[in-house]
Parts: sequence; C-alpha cells; structure tokens
Amino acid sequence: MTASPKSRRRVLVSVAGVAVASLGVGVAAGSRISSPEDAAAKTAPPKASQITVPVAKKALSSKVVGRGDASFDGAVNIRVETSGLTTPAIVTGKVPAVGSTLTEGKALLEITGRPVIGLAGVLPMYRTLSPGSKGPDVLQLEQTLDRLGFDPGTVDDEYTLDTSAAVEQLYEEAGYDAPEPEERFTQAVDQAKKQVDAAKNQLRQAQSQLKAAKAAKAKDTSVQQGAVDDAEENLADAEDAESEAKFKAGTPLPVSEVVYVKTLPRRVDDVKVERGGTVNGVVMSASGSSLVVTLKVDAETAQRLKAGMVASLDLDGTAIAAKVRRVAKNGSTYDVVVAPNTLTASQLALLREANVRVTIPVKSTSGKVLAVPLAALSSGSDGGSRVEVLRNGQVELVPVTVGLSADGFAQVTPKGDAKLSDGDQVVVGK
Repeated sequence: MTASPKSRRRVLVSVAGVAVASLGVGVAAGSRISSPEDAAAKTAPPKASQITVPVAKKALSSKVVGRGDASFDGAVNIRVETSGLTTPAIVTGKVPAVGSTLTEGKALLEITGRPVIGLAGVLPMYRTLSPGSKGPDVLQLEQTLDRLGFDPGTVDDEYTLDTSAAVEQLYEEAGYDAPEPEERFTQAVDQAKKQVDAAKNQLRQAQSQLKAAKAAKAKDTSVQQGAVDDAEENLADAEDAESEAKFKAGTPLPVSEVVYVKTLPRRVDDVKVERGGTVNGVVMSASGSSLVVTLKVDAETAQRLKAGMVASLDLDGTAIAAKVRRVAKNGSTYDVVVAPNTLTASQLALLREANVRVTIPVKSTSGKVLAVPLAALSSGSDGGSRVEVLRNGQVELVPVTVGLSADGFAQVTPKGDAKLSDGDQVVVGK
C-alpha cells in the first residue's frame, strides 16, 4: 500500500526533529568533555608571585630580655667573735628589727652592756687590737677610721696612740664610753709613775748634796757629781718606762666590740638572737639596703653584658629605669644583677620578692636607619649580602652592607652606586 504525500511529510518532519535533538545533546555533551591536559591546567595552582614588604626607616636596638627575681642585694650572715669575753655573751640590748638598716659606725647589737659596732671591711675581727699591734687588720681599721673622719695619724699597719684616740672618737660618736685597757696595763702605769717620782726625789737629793759640797768649797765634788749623773740617768729610764706603760695602756679595740661587713648600709633580713639570750654563732643576716633583680643568662649572653649598662624593669606595665650592677658566674650560668635607679614606696612594695621582666639594650643605631626583614637578605656568589627589589614588575638585585640586627630586622646600606630607599619593595618570599 502506497503512503499518501501527507503521511510522508509527517515522517520527514519527525525524523528531522529527532536529528536536531540528537545534535543538541551531542553538542552539550561535547562541551563537557575535556582532555587530561585541559583538566590539569584547570586544577593547577596559580603561578607563584613574589611576597614583598617595604623598606622601612627605623631605629634598631639589640637587647637581652628575660625574667628575674627581686631581692635585697648581697645577703650575709653576721657573727660576733666572743672568745675575748670573760663572762657569758648575753645579749643586753640594741636588738635590731627585721627590715631596719645597719649603719656604719653605729651599734648593731649590745652584748654584756657593750656595743657591737658595724664597720665596712673585708677582714673579720679575729683578735683584740691595742697599741703595739701590727698587721693588715690594723691597716684596715685605720683606713676605716680615716674614711669616717676620725684621724688615726699615719695610716699604716701599726696601732699607735693616735689610733687609740681615733677609736675613742668612734665610740663617742656611737654613743658609748671607749673600752678600758686591761688592769695589768693600768697597774703598770701606776707603778711607772711611782718609779718616776722616786727617781726625781733621788735626783733632788743628789743635786742638794752637790750644792752643799760646792758651798763648803770642797776640793773634790766628783762623788756628789757622779750621784747626780746617776740620778739623772735613772730618772730618764723611769720616764721612758712610764711612757712605754702609758703607750700599752692606750685605748684598745676588743675583738667582741666590732663586726666588719663587706659593705654598709645593709638591711636586716633575719635576727637570730633576742634580748637576754646568749650569742652562739650567727646573730643576724643582712642584705644590701637596695633592692635588685637577678636574672640568669648563658655564657654567650653574659659576654655581651657588663656593669653600668642601662636596663629597665617592667613593673605591672610601668617601665622602671635601672642599671646593670654586676655580671657574675654562678655554676654553669651567669647572674646578671640589675638595680633600679629610684623607687617610690609603692613600687618598692610591689617589687619586693616579685618576678619581673628585664630588658637590657646591648647595642642600638644612631637614630633611624634603612631596615629590612632578615628574610629579605640573601647571599651572592661573592659571599656578600643582597636584597631583591621589585621595580616595575622586574626583580633587581641590590648589594648591601648589613649592620645591626634586632627584632627580626637588619640595618642595610646599599653598596657603591646601588640604590635603595625607604618604601622600596623587597622580596621576602614567593
């Protein structure tokens, strides 16, 4: 059976529609299909670009920063040598309170009613000193007396009557009677005076006899003259003996009445005795009257520090000006002792026994300099330093001289004809 022309047209239209639809589906599918190279290109990260920072103009300061403990400087134990006492070493007064200050030339304690005077010195009292004593302890005493304004005569290692007079002034200034010499010395003086008086009487008698002989016009007065000569010689010997006795009876310095401490004044940290008690060993411990902060550093850091350097303490956000007092080896580490310049009463209370941040500038630039991050520096083939400067989209290598480094930055100066200015962009990474 033959189809009509109308039927054939419907079939052709239908086939054409299917073809068009299939073409659309193919095109759409084709648009979603890509090669492996295209896929990799689409998923790869973008090309790396340089990370830059501007060259800055700033002041640099290299510093040591750490934490330290506050304490009163240089604690020492104070002992009184009581071996020279003939009675028990009973504490009778002047017991200091914790926190009080020991002042040079003043009594820090009383034992058996006598003062124990504090003096600054490195040698301890190990014997009683008196006229005729010689040695380094005498020299230390005379140096101390002279420094305190009590004239000991010639400052040397010999205890003289001038030294005795200066010791008397020391006691007078401290508010006490000077020590008395031993009884045997005062008895020797009394005996010597009697000998002088006897010699004077003998001389007067001899002179009277000589005068009488001459008045009688005796032809030979040699006997009477010899008696006068002998009496004069005896008197001279007696007067010399009296002078020696008085010298030995000069004011002494008992071993139990002076304590030497390396430095004074000092703060009393602890008291080991009480009034009515007996002294046995350490009587008190004392430290420097100034508060210091001590931080520990390694040997390499210690080599960069020295006494006199400026420092600062961070006390609850307030910077306290300070100075390095000393750097001392302590085992495998070093102690850096820093002392505040001044403290108010409230700051002293806050700082006592606190742990605080300490900053010690070691080196600084003179004003503002060109500075770049340390990451911007690299080494050239010649071993010199350089930075990469991004200019107009191009990287330019600029040779530089590196100065002080601090806080992650380094001072740089362009070499020769190279140009580097504040604000130039230097590469620190990619």
